[in-house]
Amino acid sequence: MLIGGGGERKTLRFVARYADACNLFSAGHDEVAHKLDVLARHCETEGRDPAEIERTIIAMANPLDDVDAFLTDMEGYARVGIDKVMLVPGSDDPAGLVRGIGEEVLPRMREL
Repeated sequence: MLIGGGGERKTLRFVARYADACNLFSAGHDEVAHKLDVLARHCETEGRDPAEIERTIIAMANPLDDVDAFLTDMEGYARVGIDKVMLVPGSDDPAGLVRGIGEEVLPRMREL
C-alpha cells in the first residue's frame, strides 16, 4: 500500500504503521529530508525498520526543459533517501515527451 502526503502527525505515522511506500511532494531536498526524518521517528515508535518503506516523490516538472538541471535535482533527492520519482509533466505531445524521457533522461537517471 502506498500512502501519499507529508502530514507529520497523522499521515507519516500511518505510513510508518501500515504502508509499503510513501509518496511526498518534491518540495525541496531539505524539506523531503525533514519528512523522511519524521517518518523514521514514527517507524522507531512503531518498531519498524524505515528501510522497509519505499520512498517516492512526485515531480511536477518536464525533465526535457533542462535535462541537466532535472538530473541534478533528482540526484539531490536520491542523496536524501528517495527511491523512485513519479513524473507529472504537462505536454501537448505526450508520446514525444515519453520518447524524450526514455532517450534522454532515463539512461542518465539510472546512474544516480
